[in-house]
Parts: sequence; structure tokens; C-alpha cells
Amino acid sequence: MEKQMPKMYDQIAPCIDDIMSKIGKHVTLGLPIAVGKPTLVANEFYRRAKADPSMTLLIMSGLNLEKPKGKSELERRFLGPLVARLFPDYPDPEYMIDSARNALPDNVSLRDFYVTPGGYLNNQYVQQGHISSNYTHVPRDVKNYGLNVAAVMVRRGMADGQEAYSLSSNADAPADMIAELLGERRKGAEGRKVAVLGQVNQNLPFMYGTAKVEPEAFTEIIDNPNFYHQLFGPPREPVTVTDYFVGVNTSPLILDDGCIQIGIGSLGDALSYGLMLRHSHNDTYKKLLKETGLLANHADTIAAAGGLEPFKYGLSVCTELVIDGFLRLMDAGIIKRNVYENLPLQRLLNQGRISEEVSIKTIEELLADGALSAKLTEADFKFLSEFGILRDGVSFSNGSIVTADGASIPADLSVGSNMDAIAKNCLGSSLRNGLNVHGSFFLGPQSFYKALNDMTEEERNKIRMREISFTNQLYGDEELKRLQRKNARFVNVSLMTTILGAAVSDALDDGRVVSGVGGQYNFVCMAHEIANGRSIIILRSTRGAGEETISNVVFNYGHVTIPRHLKDIIVTEYGIADVRGRSDSDCVRAILNIADSRFQNDLLEKAKKSLKVRKDYKIPDQFRNNYPERLQAAIKPYIKEGMFQPFPFGTDFTPEEIKLGKALRGLKAVMEKKEFKLASIPSALKALTPPSASKIYLERMGLDKPKSPKETVMQKLVLFALANDGVI
Repeated sequence: MEKQMPKMYDQIAPCIDDIMSKIGKHVTLGLPIAVGKPTLVANEFYRRAKADPSMTLLIMSGLNLEKPKGKSELERRFLGPLVARLFPDYPDPEYMIDSARNALPDNVSLRDFYVTPGGYLNNQYVQQGHISSNYTHVPRDVKNYGLNVAAVMVRRGMADGQEAYSLSSNADAPADMIAELLGERRKGAEGRKVAVLGQVNQNLPFMYGTAKVEPEAFTEIIDNPNFYHQLFGPPREPVTVTDYFVGVNTSPLILDDGCIQIGIGSLGDALSYGLMLRHSHNDTYKKLLKETGLLANHADTIAAAGGLEPFKYGLSVCTELVIDGFLRLMDAGIIKRNVYENLPLQRLLNQGRISEEVSIKTIEELLADGALSAKLTEADFKFLSEFGILRDGVSFSNGSIVTADGASIPADLSVGSNMDAIAKNCLGSSLRNGLNVHGSFFLGPQSFYKALNDMTEEERNKIRMREISFTNQLYGDEELKRLQRKNARFVNVSLMTTILGAAVSDALDDGRVVSGVGGQYNFVCMAHEIANGRSIIILRSTRGAGEETISNVVFNYGHVTIPRHLKDIIVTEYGIADVRGRSDSDCVRAILNIADSRFQNDLLEKAKKSLKVRKDYKIPDQFRNNYPERLQAAIKPYIKEGMFQPFPFGTDFTPEEIKLGKALRGLKAVMEKKEFKLASIPSALKALTPPSASKIYLERMGLDKPKSPKETVMQKLVLFALANDGVI
């Protein structure tokens, strides 16, 4: 079939004109999640729908990222200069702005599978339009809504000497959706009228795997340097002491020579830091785990599930979301386990019959496994060359292997002299084209995107982007996936856990969506299906502060994301609960041991009332000191040595913004209590007259010279916050 090349545009409006003349006024627009969303294109469709009530627009997507705005005047003053610096030309999705204003037109509908965590609890359009679905089912669900336009941002480049495009950050659902729409296109007159639109943005990294597509994958392409806006790069969150202990407690559960998944955010950074501490500062690492009691309390689980030693063989990654922490772990020599996209090769490596060092034994074992013909074919030769088993410069001609110096060796491997000649003249030194990371989409700070763009082609090929149907499940190429994902540790964040092991991760018990299921359920199930795989749910044991503290370990909850029959390992800042296959009583006792001690008695009494533990059961003494103060004391000497800092991997905030942000968060907590403690009085006195040390902070907030009574009040609040936090 003759290739159908895309129509090229340098402006958005004419492109949308032509698409709508083809498909009509009823548009079901599929957009990728997060970074690769072509917001400029989506905004053009939306403006037309607002202007034309006879048009209908259904927008299907996830993570519609908006620049942070702040809810109060103080928050807006803090965020304003930061947003201007970090998002100078990033376009907000106009349909999300209108939805927040309760002003979405009747002919426009939103369907989201995943939203910015906690950002839309009071948005009626998001709450009503949310589709609760496993991420692997998103392409199916989008198809069932009658998708007729798929749009994605792409990177233009060259691959193998030919012009190509990369889906870059979004091989996840778009790869499957594009394939579906191209099938409709190939039906010609019998198929539906569809469009696959690529908007070029050369700020995207050119990624490989199924992210690399030919130009004919699109029906239209828009390419104009004026549209190469900055990618959305959320600044890193500060890592708290609580976060660090969650990460450190999880790190000994990761098994060397295995596969890992880690989520985004401060808990993901904390786990990455814990793994680096284990690998590069092992004595300090073991000392800390001993001091906190983790080794004594959970020795059996650690011995069975993971280890304490540095990573000799290293880890590979299979993840939905590729995060900045993976690059840190690659640089640290932790993510270094190569996996290969070839079943016989991966099988022999897993069995230990070959190593990555090439020898004649490599070919002998491939022969014994049936992966090669005794008389090499051209396909056999291509395979051996692709993976570095035969060195560069060796060629294949008329049934013979031709060496770099022109000598010809019959390609009959059943003849010993031929094998000897191949061993002497043709072998490579080590396997090549191994990769370290399988991922489907990425999101991170600007430094993350820069690091990806700065990589060589060879380095970037170590991160292979794949469709969500590949990364998030075992179906399809199952044997190879199982081999690549051996010893898998899939680590996912939860909001709450019940004492019977169910995880609450995506919504509240009143039905309001906090984020979405995403791939969590997929990865939890997959961990149960992989030999020696483990699912690890991590969470902070509490939320809030002071008298407003609430336990995240609960007796029961009206909504769960992961049912209790899929329970496995649960980790908080206080320890590890290995509850896979455990009885209800065992599960309750293990999870109570890692709950905050302020809430243990109440949880225990509820468990006794429900007959889940014996009436005379008592929580062991070694688990009765689960208080934040104990953790603060344990980590304090290490912080003095420069470890466990709030931003271990750098930050986009200035030093003043870090202190100011922390102080304002403290002020918010104080004001939510609606009372000032006696300890706050000295801080209140400092707020009366600005000390000289406060000048830089007041200038940053535009409150150094108040111009109204309102600004004077805000100045006093900022001064109080700074003083209360010990900044001034």
C-alpha cells in the first residue's frame, strides 16, 4: 500500500479548518496525559466550540497541567514571580480555566482518567466527567466514545538516516490510539473520517522505542518554531523527615538483579535517596537502620524480600511514569541491569547460561536453545550483529561470514573449524542494545528534560518508551516480559490504608476524585503474577499537624483503590508490614505496628470490637514509640552532617523562596487552627516592626512598602510567619 504522507501546516487555524471540514462539527478529541499535550491545538478547538453552539466538543485526556495560581493573596504573591520564571511561555488549557470558573459551555464536555492530585475536588465538571478506569483500558474506553481526532506534541528528528517523529513523553495511550485511527484511515471510503495530528515542539527530547514513528503515522503535522513553548516542569517538592523515613524503610525491600517501579513526588525522591545511600554509603545506611530499629523489627521481611548490600548486578525499570529519580539512580550505578528485547537472549541471561561478555559459548548456547540455525541464515547473522555478538565490520555473503580483512568463513556452525575461526576473528566483546528503562510517559522539573535532551543517542536509547499495554501488564510477549521483570518491586503511593490491607489512593469516601487509578491496580496485580515479584504500597502514617493530625492508617474506609485481597507489603515512616497471604488477625497486628502511636489504641479497640484480634492482645512495646519526635531525634545527627536535606536533587526555588515557602505553610497551619499559642507571642511582637533581616523576604512578596491597609496586614502576617519559623 502506498504511504499516505501527512499534510504540513505552519499555522494552527488552517489545520483545524481542514480537519473540521473532513470530520464535521462533532469532535471527540483525544489528548495525551501530562507533558505531551498539544494545548495550543486543544485551545483552538475549544475556542471554536465556545463561539459555535452547534459544534460539540468532547475532550478526553488526563493531567491537564495548569500553572499554579494560589488560592489566597499571599499565595498568589509568592507564586507570581516563581511562575513567571519557571513557566514563561507555557499555555494553560483554557477549558480547564473555564471549568474552574464554572463557565464551561453546554456543548463542551470533559472526560479525565487522571487529574492533578487534590486539585479538582470542588470542580463539578471534573468530578462528573471523571472515568475511573485502569490506565491499560484507556485506549479502549476512548475508542468507545467515538474518538475521531487524536492530537499529540512530537519531536522531529532523524533516525536511521530517515526523517522521523517521536511521541517523546507519550508513547503510553497515544501509541495505541494512533494505531486505531490509522486503521480507520486505511479503510478508505469505508472507514470513519479521522485525524491524527502532530504538533511539533523541539523542546521535547527525541525518545525511542514505540515513541519513534514514521511521518505517515499522522494525517496532519503543524510545525512552527513559534509554537515550541516550554514544557511543563513542576518544581520538586521538599522531602520531609517523614518522607525520608518512608523511603529509607522501603529501600531494603528492593532486591538486587531485579526490576523496579517508583512514583513521582517527594516520596519517590526519598526512595531514590535511600537506594543511593544503601549503594554508596552502605555503612552509614546500615547504622541508621539499626538505630531506628528497622533491622531488629523487620529482619525476616528484609531477608526474604530484599537486602542491605550495595547493588552488584543493579536494577532495571518497568514503569508507567519515568521520573527524574531514575536518572539519578542510573548515574549512581544502581539502575544498570540491561534487559534485551529478544526472548532467547534474555532467557539464557536469566538462566545464567551466558553473560553479557561475549564468547564462543554465547553462540553455542544460542544454538543449543534453538535460537540459531546450524547453518546461519541472513536473519541469524542480523540478530548476532544487532546484539554485538559479532563485531562491527563483519558481513554476510553467499552463506559465508566475511571478516573485516576480507577472509571468508563458511557459516556452518556444525563444523568445529568454522567455530574456531569465528571465535578468533568475528566475535564482539560484549552484548549491546541492552536497555535499562521501559517507560510510557514522563514528567519532571526542567532539569530532567534538559538531562534527557543532553544525552547522546546511545544513552537515550537506554530508556525505551513503550505503549501502556506493554509496560502495565503481562499480556502479549508474556514470556519475555516475565524474564525482563524478574524480582520486580512495584512501589506505589497511597493516601490511606485500612488495617486489613486495602489501599485508598484515588478518591474520597464521598466519591470525589483526588487523582485517579492510573496504573496502580495494574502494577499491584502484576506483582502478584510475577515469580518473586512484590507490590509495595508506601504512605505517610498521618496527615495534618498538631491537634489537626489525622491518621492515614484507618480501620475502614468507604472507598478503596486496591482491595485487601491484593495486599502485599505496606510501608510507613515507622516500618514495614508484610501482609501478603496473611490472616486478618496477622494483617491487623502487622499494620498496627507501623501506625502512629497516637492512633494505635483506637484502631486496636475497633479491631477487637470486630473480632479481628483477641480481646487480650497488646501491641508489642517496640512498636509503641511511633512518634515523629523519635524520628526527628534519630535523623538529626545525619542532617548536621549535610545529609537528608529538603531538596536532595536540587531545586528551582531560590534560598529565600525555600524559607519563605516553609514559613507561609506554617502560617497557614496556624491560621487554620484560628488560635495563637503562647509560643507564638514573641513572633507576633517581631511582626510589629520589620527587622532588617526581613527585607529580602518582604521585597520578594512585594510587601516591603505597603500601599494600603490590606497590604499592611499581609506584611504583618508574613513577618509573623518568618519569626515563628525562626527565619528572622
